[in-house]
Amino acid sequence: MNIYRELIRREDIQEYYKKGDEILSTLGYTDHSTVHASIVASKAAEVLSWFHYPDHLLGLARAAGYLHDIGNAINRTHHGEYGALLANGILKEMDVPCADRAAIVSAIANHDESTGAAFDPVSAALIIADKTDVRRNRVRKKPVSQFDIHDRVNYAVTRSLTSYKPEKSSIVLTLEIDEEICTMYDYFEIFLERMMMCRRAAELLGVRFRLTANGQKVL
Repeated sequence: MNIYRELIRREDIQEYYKKGDEILSTLGYTDHSTVHASIVASKAAEVLSWFHYPDHLLGLARAAGYLHDIGNAINRTHHGEYGALLANGILKEMDVPCADRAAIVSAIANHDESTGAAFDPVSAALIIADKTDVRRNRVRKKPVSQFDIHDRVNYAVTRSLTSYKPEKSSIVLTLEIDEEICTMYDYFEIFLERMMMCRRAAELLGVRFRLTANGQKVL
């Protein structure tokens, strides 16, 4: 079974994301729609491919990436845990084997930096994929005068690339930031905890995590 192919066809998941993104828009959060979910799904699988994990694990990472934020439809607080419960019901309905369900839902439940941590390759890939999705078009359309710090930090990123450097045994997040929009201090105020979570996730995969901004190594 291609779990991801089945998931992207499901209307219930589309509706969970639609409602969750509506809620987060009201609360002032950046994009958490199926666009973000699809980007995270693709990147999570790519991360594991760098280390030659089997296709089966890549598929689990892709599924976890696509489902990881459906819990926002219930509440932003503990959205990882809520999402895991929703995902388990969906995957069980799809007759996904219990071991695969467990891998997916445990990764979803532990992807938020306030309550979770990487503990296996699937969870590590999900964390890295999610926390490195920093981009200008995640900011919702509104006057710049209404931007909060999260909006400014994302809008200031004019280029973002997550790559693997085998010669340096490192996963590298490379950013170009318009410092007239946000300073590096602003970036770290928002993202330091997430970047440290990525560092621990990379270590679980046997490599280091590095952050380069405007040509300078900062982590």
